[in-house]
Amino acid sequence: MRELLRALPSLAGPLPAFDPDTAPEDPLALFADWLEAAIEAGVREPHAMTLSTVDVSGRPSARVLILKDLTEKGFQFAFGSAGRKGKELAHTPWAALTFYWSPLGRQVRVRGRVELTDGSRDFLARSESARAVALAGKQSTPLADRAELAAAVESARERVRREPDLVAPDWVIGTVVPEEIEFWQGNDERRHTRVQYRRVAGAWTKEQLWP
Repeated sequence: MRELLRALPSLAGPLPAFDPDTAPEDPLALFADWLEAAIEAGVREPHAMTLSTVDVSGRPSARVLILKDLTEKGFQFAFGSAGRKGKELAHTPWAALTFYWSPLGRQVRVRGRVELTDGSRDFLARSESARAVALAGKQSTPLADRAELAAAVESARERVRREPDLVAPDWVIGTVVPEEIEFWQGNDERRHTRVQYRRVAGAWTKEQLWP
């Protein structure tokens, strides 16, 4: 396996340039520019991100979610708060996000406090199947039989059709309010460019980091 992995190319390029001297003072503006560049480059699911949380013992968990919105406050995602990530965020309301756009050799790392708000609008905008699965509940709990899952989802789907305005009671929007954001531009000679933004006394500071 070691030889197989070492034979795989990484950061093969061509990769875009990133001049840190031209980076804006607002990291959210730079993130929007990079996201749009990923979309224009045809990156598959450019809005996918890894959300990392910790449990009561400080042990990390990570999963891939979809970025729902980027506001002046931060990065938004939607989820059922009764599941594992909801329980972890209830105990430790901090999280990290990682975006990776492989064809561009770019990643963005975000760390900040998570604030929860009502998710009704997002829930009602979801597909019928997505709403049915969320209403079926029991996320992250053991599943003994997939037939049980199918029956629960079908029952929830019928309920969605009867009650089109029904919202799962635990559905929320999480906003990661960033305190640190790092932009990483890969280089085929491993001379990567890293720019880190940190919020200090309500204002952003910016500095370059060694690769």
